Amino acid sequence: MSDQLVIDTPRLDESTGARATSRPVRRRFSPSRWGGRASVAVSGVVVLLVIGWAAVPSLFASGDPLTGTPRDKLQPPSASHWFGTDNIGRDVYTRVVHGAQLSLTATLLAVGLALVVGSFIGLLAGAIGGAVDALLMRIVDVLLSIPLLLMSLALVTALGFGTVNVAIAVGVTMVASFARVMRSEVLRVRRAPYVEAAFAVGSRWPRVLVQHILRNASAPVIGLAAVQFGLAVLAVSALSFLGYGAKPPTPEWGSLVSEGRNYLATAWWLTTVPGLVIVAVVLSAHRLGHAVGERRS
Repeated sequence: MSDQLVIDTPRLDESTGARATSRPVRRRFSPSRWGGRASVAVSGVVVLLVIGWAAVPSLFASGDPLTGTPRDKLQPPSASHWFGTDNIGRDVYTRVVHGAQLSLTATLLAVGLALVVGSFIGLLAGAIGGAVDALLMRIVDVLLSIPLLLMSLALVTALGFGTVNVAIAVGVTMVASFARVMRSEVLRVRRAPYVEAAFAVGSRWPRVLVQHILRNASAPVIGLAAVQFGLAVLAVSALSFLGYGAKPPTPEWGSLVSEGRNYLATAWWLTTVPGLVIVAVVLSAHRLGHAVGERRS
């Protein structure tokens, strides 16, 4: 079985020099190409499903995530309880679905904060240059040298507990990455012929900055946001696991993993299943982010 594409390519006759009849050029089936498309499709389905969980959790799990039936406690995954039940009989699938709302809300807040603030810093540094550029980039270098989770822990300890504070802490730690990418794109775009032409016809600097430089420099930053989304899910879940997120019994993905660690030997599904959901979302977001970057490049 092969995926073949026939292309008519004109060629010259060696004896007469005239254009001869065309011959077919066949492109054979590429497993890597179709495998890449399949992975993007699967990743898209995973991300859309999780977004659906966050938007309308009751549509996917109609049960109450906060109450359970004690006689059904610590039941393994089955047809009646897809992800099993916890130590007080609550359905783990229901808690995972409802936990998507807080986890993804914190992730979106973190990525949005990093995107806006980081892009502004990078745009400012690349557009002004000179001492401003040098100062801002030294600060960015310092931030990039500190591990994300370590800085997030320091910030959330200072800010206090809660989902919003977790989102702010994670977002601040990701600002430097967006600033670095935006600055490099601004420096590249500002030397383009159409930018010089805009200045030549008398356009003012703010107008050129917004209509030409920012518009054409934003594509890689958007691709980075898709990649950083997965990293933000992991960071938010890690802080929630450590107890900095919402107060129990409100479900969050990280706190669900934390709650089940005391039963790991007897009820593996309490930590394994929520952990696999986190891994699936992180990998899917990362794959879609790279696909967006490849398409734009």
